[in-house]
Amino acid sequence: MNAHRSPGATPKLRLAVVTNIPAPYRVPVYNLLARLPGIELHAFYAARSEADRQWDLPPFAHAHTFMPGRVVQRNGRYIHHTPNVGRHLAGFAPDVVLTTGYNPTHLAAWWHATVRRKPHVVMTDGTDVSEAALGLAHRTVRRMVYATSRSFVVASAGGHRLLRGYGVRDDRIHVSPLCANAAVDWSAPAGHVRDIDLLFSGRLVPVKNATYALQVAAASARGLGRRLRLALLGSGPEEAALRQQAQTLADDVEVLFAGHVSQADIPHWFLRSRLFLFPTRWDPWGVVANEACMAGLPVLVSPHAGVAGELVRDGINGRVLPLDEAAAWVQACVTLLGDDAVLQRQSDAAMQSVAPYNFDNAAQGMADAALQAAARYPGLPRRPTYA
Repeated sequence: MNAHRSPGATPKLRLAVVTNIPAPYRVPVYNLLARLPGIELHAFYAARSEADRQWDLPPFAHAHTFMPGRVVQRNGRYIHHTPNVGRHLAGFAPDVVLTTGYNPTHLAAWWHATVRRKPHVVMTDGTDVSEAALGLAHRTVRRMVYATSRSFVVASAGGHRLLRGYGVRDDRIHVSPLCANAAVDWSAPAGHVRDIDLLFSGRLVPVKNATYALQVAAASARGLGRRLRLALLGSGPEEAALRQQAQTLADDVEVLFAGHVSQADIPHWFLRSRLFLFPTRWDPWGVVANEACMAGLPVLVSPHAGVAGELVRDGINGRVLPLDEAAAWVQACVTLLGDDAVLQRQSDAAMQSVAPYNFDNAAQGMADAALQAAARYPGLPRRPTYA
């Protein structure tokens, strides 16, 4: 798999990315990364998908390998075991190895890089909030990996705080933001009407908290003195219970169960809506908030999502509200849905705030980290914005 290198030419940096599965918000980044001058990318995936994913993936325009292995589900998480990571990496002969997690597959790739004295890059979507409850074993693994890594990639300010807590230097941390899919059409069609008051999008599982969204919608309808329309995008084990709950609240809320929505159709639902509800109990980031902002929807979010206080700024393009203050969620809905001028102001701010969260910046952040790890990084200008 080694590419021919012309005598005297500056060789491309051979970058191996080892990750779990392809995701619609990362495949376009890898496609762009593979096109950057000086980078030869090969992505190694531990699996094609996971049981609860119904993603529509964009075309792959980067070299990649789906490695055979097995996956174990534990406490709602998927743990990947890939016995031949080292063999796959050796076939590519990377200059730099970048891993995106701490599954056995990732750790095997990190160990391969370490024993062969190849620079290793840590990439994490985790934050100081999402990893606050980690036990001693998980923290110990991270300290071992961080101590032997050359550079680091985070998706958020929370990720920067996380790494600083482990003693990682600011000048080794790069930013690769998580992004909504800009390949689909987010422009509003002529004469379009926002006929959906409230929107929820996510898997219908307890951690995403769709039940809370439905309760807030019903109480908001009573506060506004009119029936509201709520759309629920997604599927999952809570759907039957949610349908029953919707029946009991039918006088206050008309609930549209959209089920699984393809990537191409997501903008249609967001552009029809006025306000986005994101009452998650845990989410390192929350790309659905990017999608909402792309469509001009203010976002009501819990503090348990990485977007809270960063992409979503309280009182600017939405609200950041504790889950134990349901009355505050209701009041926010009543205020925004009852005042078109305030809603429009926050809608405009939402579209402005999401602009830097794009695939080009995400790809460049990864490239900067890889080049720095290989001692090919020029040093200035610095692209990370968190300090």
